[in-house]
Amino acid sequence: MKTLREVGIAGTGHYVPERIVPNSWFESFLDTSSDWIESRTGMRERRFAAEGEACSDLCLHASRRALEDAGMTPDELDLIIVATVTPDQLLPATVAFLQDKLGASRAGGWDITNACTGWLSAMMSAYGMIAAGTIDNCLIVGAEVLTSIMNFQDRGSCILFGDGAGAAILKADHPRGRILYTSSGMDGAQWEAISRSAGGSKRAITHEVVEKRDHLMALKGNDVFKFAVGKFRDLMREQIDALGVGYDDIGLVVPHQVNIRIIESALKKLDIDMDRIYINLDRYSNTSAASIPIAFDEARKAGRVKEGELISFIAFGAGLGWGSVAIRW
Repeated sequence: MKTLREVGIAGTGHYVPERIVPNSWFESFLDTSSDWIESRTGMRERRFAAEGEACSDLCLHASRRALEDAGMTPDELDLIIVATVTPDQLLPATVAFLQDKLGASRAGGWDITNACTGWLSAMMSAYGMIAAGTIDNCLIVGAEVLTSIMNFQDRGSCILFGDGAGAAILKADHPRGRILYTSSGMDGAQWEAISRSAGGSKRAITHEVVEKRDHLMALKGNDVFKFAVGKFRDLMREQIDALGVGYDDIGLVVPHQVNIRIIESALKKLDIDMDRIYINLDRYSNTSAASIPIAFDEARKAGRVKEGELISFIAFGAGLGWGSVAIRW
């Protein structure tokens, strides 16, 4: 039987748009305040893409930085996976535009539309192929231009999101960032909790749909809150049990940057202090598939990721789906 290869992270990078949007921006057209938003979410600001700045543009900046960090050139890439629910257009996949802009002529690729869990889903897909020897390396990118599908008349959702992109290079037998554990799951019966009901084959975008704003993202906040708190706890416990370690052995947890109240509520029944959780949602809000790779790259550059430590990634979101990955840095 063929032995599976080990897979590590050779490089990371991220990009956020230049435009900073503070909570106070929403006060001019919504019944809300900056303090109200921050007290309920932990968010103070977010980044909005510029007019004409597409998902593939955000991907490009983050990918170039990850490649530079890995000491690789685009023509060395075997595969590219883009995780996004805000593609440049419905056809072709956004990865085609990214591959062309990068000049990664050897690389194949595809998109994953798994929302907040998307980047971890891309990591799991690439990990399996590299471990099996099908490819030697893969660029995985999580990127969103959520402003393109946000309902700015819905106070409960539009305050929560921002735009950005994060990327990583996975490579066979790389000694840093070895992937030790992966897990994923889904409860499709709860799909309505986070959805965009029009724009696919089931329901076309019509004048009536646009008038009702059904072509934009809809969120059932209370349902998502309850789900996320419980799932965060479950994923951490399962990860600890599978690795055969204790909570003290986890050096850093990089969760999906969803809402500070969700994260704090989950930690109340877990033996993990907040100082071991990397948080940047105060500056970027929720960037869906981009949130974990942006946060992880920032954590690395800030010296929060120590050599030899266990690093935990936890994600949950639309689907309702979830994912969990542990690496040894």
